[in-house]
Amino acid sequence: MRSPLTRRGFLAAGGGLAAATALPALSGCAALAAADSDPDTLVVHSQLGTTAPGSPTYLDCLDRFRSENPGLKVRNLVNGDDLAQVYETSRLARKEPDVVMVNLYDKTLAWTDVGATVDVKGYLDDWGLRERVLPVALDAWTDGAGRLRAFPYFATNWPVAYNRALLDRAGVDGIPVTGDQLIAAARRLRAKGIGPVTTGGNDWTGQKLLAQVVQTFLTEDEARHVYSTGDFSGSRGAKEGIEYFVALRDAGVFVDKAQGLTSDSMTTQFNTEEAAIQSAMSSALAKVPENVARHTEVGGWPLAGGAAHQRPTILRTYTLIGFWISPNGTKKIDAVEKFLRFMYRPDTVSRFIRESGRDMALRSATVSTDFPLVAAAAQRLGDDVSQVLLPDVYVPPVATQPLITATSTSFTRGTSAAKVRAALEAAYRSA
Repeated sequence: MRSPLTRRGFLAAGGGLAAATALPALSGCAALAAADSDPDTLVVHSQLGTTAPGSPTYLDCLDRFRSENPGLKVRNLVNGDDLAQVYETSRLARKEPDVVMVNLYDKTLAWTDVGATVDVKGYLDDWGLRERVLPVALDAWTDGAGRLRAFPYFATNWPVAYNRALLDRAGVDGIPVTGDQLIAAARRLRAKGIGPVTTGGNDWTGQKLLAQVVQTFLTEDEARHVYSTGDFSGSRGAKEGIEYFVALRDAGVFVDKAQGLTSDSMTTQFNTEEAAIQSAMSSALAKVPENVARHTEVGGWPLAGGAAHQRPTILRTYTLIGFWISPNGTKKIDAVEKFLRFMYRPDTVSRFIRESGRDMALRSATVSTDFPLVAAAAQRLGDDVSQVLLPDVYVPPVATQPLITATSTSFTRGTSAAKVRAALEAAYRSA
């Protein structure tokens, strides 16, 4: 789908931003001055470098890269959730970094289309790196015009984690695989003072879980249409999925006040065993303490009768982090090539899997032995689950944040299915 953001619109919006607001934090200010004129300095802008999963491994890899390339300096700029905004502002000033490490989501969907980053397909082939990438990841990073937006790198599995010790304490026999079993399990857990399903109903984690449940009665093609257009009322499957979500919510499946929780709240509740179940991506599973991971199993989201899927569902994506090349980066393409070749090396990729529990969009035989839940999700779920669509690359960028607001409304107990549909559709209209 072609982004609604045109080149002129990007420049106008960014120009207004630059003129009207101060940049967030010192790291953001540094990004504006990132385009070092020194051809021997490579500037990389990343979310890795502080507390993000994989940061210690990444920083150590940078040191190793520097030692192997003594004539090439590397500046590492770090931002969190505001990375896309900071990058756009620096690009408008023509002072953008050479390489950007970020996921395909929201603002970044428009970057290649408006010339903020370049099509990297030719570089991937010229450098002989295509065979390192999983074909499904190449498909996910390729836009409708056939442009490869970035070099794929991190992927993620997004299963459902079940604390078997808490389920056993509540007298729940086995992992729930149907909606009725999940409701019964939630009642037993509540009776023992244990939270059932925890989720960040006020942020992206709740948005993803809502999307997963809504797709219970949708095929992949139908889900793609619904999340591209926001037509939740015209699809019978979407309406049934929303009704299923509301039935689960009002039966007490989600923890109390889920509509106000965040991803951090969700992780804390599961890791401290206040709640027994969470839908969590690989990076969150990697943070589950060993004493909890020992009695935790991963599976899928329970299905309702008549579902479009044969088995409980999970989410999976290959667009978590990629290496984007900026227009400034093309002026230092030899340095960029050295960096990308290093990051794609099997030994480098294996380090992220072994040391950080990251799932990768690249081929590797390495297993996350120190992260058993990540390994279980990536290597052993197999035919026990069905995969539903992660809607991120189909939702229009301008609707992304309004959808999170609609998610909080959806997790508020007592909100009817019709009101949930209206809130989701309004996110597309009001954006």
